[in-house]
This record gives sequence, structure tokens and C-alpha cells, in this order.
Amino acid sequence: MPAQTFFSSLGSTLLQCNDLVIRTGLTALVGDEGSGKTQWLRRLASCDLGAGSSPGLWLDLSLPGQDKQRPADVWSALKPQCPHWQANLLAELIEALQLQPHLDKQLFMLSTGSRRKVALAALMASGAPLTCLDQPFAALDRASIRVVREFLHDMADHPTRAWVVADYEADAELPWASHITLP
Repeated sequence: MPAQTFFSSLGSTLLQCNDLVIRTGLTALVGDEGSGKTQWLRRLASCDLGAGSSPGLWLDLSLPGQDKQRPADVWSALKPQCPHWQANLLAELIEALQLQPHLDKQLFMLSTGSRRKVALAALMASGAPLTCLDQPFAALDRASIRVVREFLHDMADHPTRAWVVADYEADAELPWASHITLP
């Protein structure tokens, strides 16, 4: 996993994944198209984070192969993998992301943005110690971007959760604990 890495001097918990150390809070993973951001996220999510820790979590936000599923089916399938699942947070996210009108629809009936919101809600409610988000703002409406951005802002100081957010550039409105730049 070669990359140029910059870590701030914030005193926070560290998660070790092979030779890479990820701080709790927000880490920006930036790079051009084809630089390997998604591959990095997949590898990070599969890392063993140590004894007693649940693994990291990454989802393809387009939820491929799940067209016949409803949002609740997606969440129910993920919940057993997430020992720190936050049902109350999921309920708040359903409302904030305006997913209520879509709960009885199969995923193939949803817009790209709504489908991605289903996956984002799952990742945010998962409670995973390491959560990997791949271009979380793509295809979202302004109100949903604001919800996701506010959520991430709140997670910036979280003492036990780390968020690696991949995109072409780091969102200037978020307080990043660290940056990883792929060549």
C-alpha cells in the first residue's frame, strides 16, 4: 500500500492495519481516477484490527446485486456483522436522509442517490471501529450532503471510531485528523 501519508499531531486512538496506522476521527484518502482509492478501502475494511475488535466495514454504495432487496433487507443483512449496531441512529438517519417514502420499495426502484443513502445509513449506523466511505457525496442532493457532512463532522472527535473517506479531494468543510494521498 504505497502512499504519501500525512498525520496530524492530534492525540487520538490508533488502529493498526498491516503497516498503516489510522487515527480515530476522519482520514481523507485522496487520489485521481484510477489511483486505487476503492481498492485501499476494501483492503482496510478487511484488516484484522486486533483481539476483541469487530472488523472494519466498507460497502459498495451502489449496492450491486441487491436490486430485489428493500432498504430494511440491506440493514438486516448487515446488522449481524456489526456488534455495535445503532438502531436509534439508523432511525434518525432514515428521517434525516428522507428515506421514509422508500422503505417499501425494492432497490431497483430507487434513484442512484436514494440507493446510496440506504448504504450510507447502514455504514453510519454500523458502529464499526473502522468505517470506509467511497465518494459519499456522489449523487446526493444538497440536503443529504449536509446530513452526511454534519454526521462526519460529529465523528471527527469520536474516541473509538475511525472513518476513512475516499474522494478526489478532501472536503474542506471537514476537520480531518489525517490525510493519505495516493499518487
